[in-house]
Amino acid sequence: MTRESVLEAIGVEKHYYQGQSDLHVLRGISFAVAAGERVAIVGLSGSGKSTLLHLLGGLDGVDGGKVLVEGQDLATLSQRALGELRNRCLGFVYQFHHLLPEFTARENIAMPLLIGGLSRADAGSRADEMLDAVGLSARASHKPGQLSGGERQRVALGRALVTKPRCVLADEPTGNLDERTAAEVDDLMISLSESSGTSFVVVTHNRDLASRMDRIYRLHDGQLELEA
Repeated sequence: MTRESVLEAIGVEKHYYQGQSDLHVLRGISFAVAAGERVAIVGLSGSGKSTLLHLLGGLDGVDGGKVLVEGQDLATLSQRALGELRNRCLGFVYQFHHLLPEFTARENIAMPLLIGGLSRADAGSRADEMLDAVGLSARASHKPGQLSGGERQRVALGRALVTKPRCVLADEPTGNLDERTAAEVDDLMISLSESSGTSFVVVTHNRDLASRMDRIYRLHDGQLELEA
């Protein structure tokens, strides 16, 4: 690739064992994501898309092969070093926002910065900038239960991007929203990716969203196939 790879899978394997049966979910997955590149992963439900995303994010361990983030093999890192790398280099967005219900939108967005050791004042300032970027400055003091579904996903997107990660991993980021709201959040996600230069790996059933990515991979029978 002509640009630097920020995330790379090399021969990734994953098995799940149930009694005597071996479910071979991923079979030698290899691909790389360049700086600023957006990649979609599509496939049938149960094909292993979310499993692959968890491996790319270091949330689960591979059974074979390697996952590299900024050239570092995740399997060689201690839990502390892995956590620090995730906090610094990766952002996560899920179908269900996973916001902390007792905290405001501003506090939820600031949380990764506080975990990373930034002062409360600096984290709050960065959170305010991100609230403005996702169009929610007026909702900063609202808790998740006081926000609409689209607003909650905007907060989740702001939380994923506030650390200025190299890559965001998104698992059905608009799958729980109505069509109009999903389109608005999709537009925001693309816009923020372009303005920040952040790479995105998006697992989605939404073909409209997938078509706006730089590349589309289909996961089938444990292997990735690049769509033309």
